[in-house]
Amino acid sequence: MTVKTETKTYLNYINGEWVPSSSQHVYESINPANKNEIVGYVQKSTQEDLDRAVDAAKKTQLIWRNLSSPARGEYLYKVANSLEKNIDEIAETMTKEMGKTFVEAKGETARGVAILRYFAGEGMRKVGDVIPSTESQALMFTTRVPLGVVGVISPWNFPVAIPIWKIAPAIVYGNTVVLKPAQETSVTAARVIECFHEAGLPGGVVNMVTGPGSVIGQGIIDHPDIHGITFTGSDQVGKRVGQGALDRGAKYQLEMGGKNPVIVAEDADLDLAVEATINGGLRSTGQKCTATSRVIVQKTVYNEFKEKLLSKVKEIKVGNGLNSDTWMGPCSSESQLNTVLSYIQKGWDEGATLLYGGNRYEVEEFKNGFFVQPTIFENVNSSMAIAQEEIFGPVLVLIKVENIEEALHIANDVQFGLSASIFTSNIGNMLSFIDDMEAGLIRINAESAGVELQAPFGGMKQSSSHSREQGQAAIEFFTSIKTVFVKP
Repeated sequence: MTVKTETKTYLNYINGEWVPSSSQHVYESINPANKNEIVGYVQKSTQEDLDRAVDAAKKTQLIWRNLSSPARGEYLYKVANSLEKNIDEIAETMTKEMGKTFVEAKGETARGVAILRYFAGEGMRKVGDVIPSTESQALMFTTRVPLGVVGVISPWNFPVAIPIWKIAPAIVYGNTVVLKPAQETSVTAARVIECFHEAGLPGGVVNMVTGPGSVIGQGIIDHPDIHGITFTGSDQVGKRVGQGALDRGAKYQLEMGGKNPVIVAEDADLDLAVEATINGGLRSTGQKCTATSRVIVQKTVYNEFKEKLLSKVKEIKVGNGLNSDTWMGPCSSESQLNTVLSYIQKGWDEGATLLYGGNRYEVEEFKNGFFVQPTIFENVNSSMAIAQEEIFGPVLVLIKVENIEEALHIANDVQFGLSASIFTSNIGNMLSFIDDMEAGLIRINAESAGVELQAPFGGMKQSSSHSREQGQAAIEFFTSIKTVFVKP
């Protein structure tokens, strides 16, 4: 294809250098708010490109692991400073490339800065314990060693925060990395990797190869010199990642889908519950794995909650994420828009009642973008597709229940178990929710979306491979324990 000179072409990053793909082909990344705007061109890479990146990471890893962990942490501080310096430009790129509002994009980038500084500090923490031996003259202790080369496969919905919360612990614990970003947000990924380059990391510590999942993603799964794979994305792809890694004995970490409930008890602060439901379910156009999808409400407050919710949703301003008054941007791509519209149709077909929204915006202002109305269904039962399957869009389903016991039963009646929240002032309801809710992230009187960076994050059931990301829990995946016995 012919590349326009006014639009930048972004290269792969291998062994500390920016290099074109051996295919000599690129693909365009477009703005979902205006499909006629090309954000940039990125490399359509081949297995040969991936092999070069893995080889660079493998050769550097032996040198990198011998550097002290505090020294590795110092590099992360430098990356954080570079990211912070470029925060506005990177946030704007993110908004142009995947559609979330500039305010959200800047907040995500700031979170990336904080994650880098947190894991820089992890370089100063202990990595083992002294264990009493049955032999009085012996010394027995544990230490941790890196896996080696880690493949990072990251999604498009958090193109700064998620790659960083995978890469930062991987390298501070002594691994080297090959990143395969989502095709939809490869320009944003390149802008992030520029910060690693500016920080002066040795060549080969962090590498990035862009391209289709069928080639680069599958290549990471199959590559004999990649010793660990950390993946965030759909459950269908995640299962393929896990099976492929298992077949060759590589360590793997999967964070996948969610169908996250919020329970609204009859004693809830309804205004707080409405605000959190809207923020948790419709911010980022519902494109969060922890987004609220099911709203389970006790019948005694159902009608009041519904009216408050509808009133607030009708105030939402949809538009280009770069506009200061926009609250909700477009879907990230035409494919994602079509997925959301297909689920809305399923809701109709299954007999749910559409309360609000349900359509693509067709007016002149939105005709070149992938905009969909925030959508609310009621008269939904738990067996419907819109109550069971992850939509990944701005669609809320309302489910009326008699009591908290029924609410918990319905909340657990899905294959996923990522996050969940409840709004109540009753301590008994809180304790029942904590004990009985099958989810990795439990939030009380707070929206379902969001976890603090110093806390472990991950899901249960089909949402996860049951490992945890972020916080001190990250060391569990990115290292192996070595037990040492010393006898004079």
